[in-house]
Amino acid sequence: MRIAMLTNNYSPFVGGVPISVERQAKELAKRGHSVTVFAPEYGQKEDEKQTTLQLGKKDRNCIDVIRYQTGMYKLENGMVCPKVIIKEILQTFERKMFDCIHVHHPMFVGPVALYLGKKYDLPVIYTYHTKYEDYLHYLRLFRTMEKNKAVGRKIFRLSKEKLIPKYITWFTNQCDLVLTPTASMQEIIKERGTKTATAILPTGLEDSFYIQDQEEAKMLRKEYLGGKTHLFCTVSRLEKEKNPEFILRGSAKLKEKIGDTFRLLFIGEGSMRNRLEQMTEELGISEEVLFLGNIENERIKNYISACELFLFASKSETQGIVLAEALAAGSPVVAVQATGVEDIVVSGQNGYMTKEDTEEWTEKIIEALKKENYGKLKEQAQSDAGRFKASRLAVYEEQLYEQCMRAKGERKSAYEDEAGWPEHSGALIYRIFKAS
Repeated sequence: MRIAMLTNNYSPFVGGVPISVERQAKELAKRGHSVTVFAPEYGQKEDEKQTTLQLGKKDRNCIDVIRYQTGMYKLENGMVCPKVIIKEILQTFERKMFDCIHVHHPMFVGPVALYLGKKYDLPVIYTYHTKYEDYLHYLRLFRTMEKNKAVGRKIFRLSKEKLIPKYITWFTNQCDLVLTPTASMQEIIKERGTKTATAILPTGLEDSFYIQDQEEAKMLRKEYLGGKTHLFCTVSRLEKEKNPEFILRGSAKLKEKIGDTFRLLFIGEGSMRNRLEQMTEELGISEEVLFLGNIENERIKNYISACELFLFASKSETQGIVLAEALAAGSPVVAVQATGVEDIVVSGQNGYMTKEDTEEWTEKIIEALKKENYGKLKEQAQSDAGRFKASRLAVYEEQLYEQCMRAKGERKSAYEDEAGWPEHSGALIYRIFKAS
């Protein structure tokens, strides 16, 4: 198959979606498919704006990455904003044939994908990676509304609770297939009104992630333990939606209960780092919490393996790739209960889920560390991780693409007979792009 993947963010931007897109593309290419990823540019040189990664002996076993220009505006987390009309994508489709389109965002590249799907009669597959209503604070206008007078807060709440969900529902119903990383997210979009066919496809882990460098893990543990008894870690962007302040408050509560016997490694970077470092001073846990910044993705598994527990507090996940990574590294998870988390963490088996309450959260950390519990939790974590192997998931993804393409072909003749098709809800987008 010739697969086009459209994304609003990609490497070197650090986040769950870029990781997911890159892993899917690699595994599909290994299976003999030609994958073209359309991704924003991040200051690449001219000769780096189109690259090819060969992943097999045949020419088709490759990933082409085509960078498109973006606007001047950037979000606080470093994410760039694509232009409304992305000429690099439109021009590539004019000279290159594709069998299907897999789009990873409903905004920016989303309407482009819908337009191209209609123009070239291709099935459009969308993965619902992100609960966008939890990310409005990145937009200056909405951030001002949230902090402003009652009218502004009301508009912010209306946007979060009504407008964004309604747009996502509209978008999903223009696609031919909607993928969700977890069953809970599939249930949510169906409850909101998605009628399009759906399937569950988690973000997978490369096979290499299941093999830790135990020597490096031992070395890291010795380096960061600093004479303490326990070593924990968390991996996330240091941003509001990831709830890092809760982890710091929880760490302060834990220190009250077990003393200064532990160290917590924060892996990740973000706009809140200075505030969080200041908060550790205020809470009296600056000796217990270390901020390591971004770590190369292929080495994160060794950092997790060096730790006894993986701690997590985000409530905005559709899956939480790092939770699967933690299980693969043999680290039980203690997390705040939320959608996405519920599909991975099974309390009392591979870790614990708690309410967003520092008392309960810290009690579960202590319970997980007990000798009679820890070995069983660790063993089950490694066992559960097997279902997230990317190589296995790529076979299923391939089947989903093929089914979607067949269904599109079967509907084609009936679709062409519909005299009123321009009046369908996607027609406005089609006319805008055609006019451009």
